Amino acid sequence: MTQFNGLGLHLGNLSRLSSAQTRSISPENFTGEKGKGGMATEGSSSYHARDLGVGWKVNPYIKIASGETRTIAEIDGSGAIQQIWMTPTGNWRYSIIRIYWDDQEHPSVECPVGDFFACGWGTFAPVSSLAVCVNPGSAFNCYWEMPFRKKCRITFENIADEEMTLYYQVNYTLTDVPEDAAYFHAQFRRVNPLPYKDVYTILDGVQGQGQFAGTYMAWGVNNTGWWGEGEIKFYLDGDGEFPTICGTGTEDYFCGSYNFENHATKQYQEYTTPYAGLPQVIRPNGMYSSQTRFGLYRWHVMDPVRFTQDLKVTIQALGWRSGHRFLPRQDDIASVAYWYQTLPTAPFPALPDRDYLEVI
Repeated sequence: MTQFNGLGLHLGNLSRLSSAQTRSISPENFTGEKGKGGMATEGSSSYHARDLGVGWKVNPYIKIASGETRTIAEIDGSGAIQQIWMTPTGNWRYSIIRIYWDDQEHPSVECPVGDFFACGWGTFAPVSSLAVCVNPGSAFNCYWEMPFRKKCRITFENIADEEMTLYYQVNYTLTDVPEDAAYFHAQFRRVNPLPYKDVYTILDGVQGQGQFAGTYMAWGVNNTGWWGEGEIKFYLDGDGEFPTICGTGTEDYFCGSYNFENHATKQYQEYTTPYAGLPQVIRPNGMYSSQTRFGLYRWHVMDPVRFTQDLKVTIQALGWRSGHRFLPRQDDIASVAYWYQTLPTAPFPALPDRDYLEVI
């Protein structure tokens, strides 16, 4: 019988023994080495621990200066990230998380930290899903399994004018990774406003084999009325003008229906479930007023979209106009696409500059 490598965990195999080695990186153990945690003699809280000394919460967080990029985790060998927790201060659009796998020079994950953890509007919204949890007061957690074979490097960049504080913990295992395990990717995009009759692109330029694992969207409407009639489309493996998968509406894709409306209150109804949710609705002045903002997620955990050669994902911004006609909308749309694929991967499009990232 093949020895269990400790990956692909669920309640049904949690009881199985494995030779996988559990490790954790935090400011109290920057390297994750065995028996090297809590050894700091000087650190971010050394003043508070001055009467207690080594081992008493001497260095629980780091400061990242304006314009600085810090490597917060560097792991050699074969294994997988199993959980990431962090709580960053400052503007979440101005903190950029990047993850590099093996020997690839460009990142496979590049996102503003809030959007990566399904909080794209810069304010707290509770998320209770299998892949991502956001807990009070600003605790970001993700449980995406992220295997690697040679190396993992995680960096955190502060593009704000002010210094920021980061508490974090990266929990991982060192173990054998099967040949058919692909690499985790996440890519951020934003268009504000979407040009009239343009279709928003969630993901494009993917080459190789893999599976699409999820979408987070921060969607701000720029005029009044219902906004979610647009169809999502997955173009797979050489599809031309027409996709293999075509959805029936935006709220349908995010596993809701009929405007996400609570028919008793006549208002948008937030929800957060294991695989899909609308955890955030920012209401400036009533249900259908302009500048209402929405945070939505859809995880393809039980229904991954598999591709063997290439993948493109788009979604329409579509509402209603006079005469019961569809209205192509010009909304503020940002997204994170999450997927697994083989390496090497093409470099991502350049991340928008700070002014274009800003939530106003």
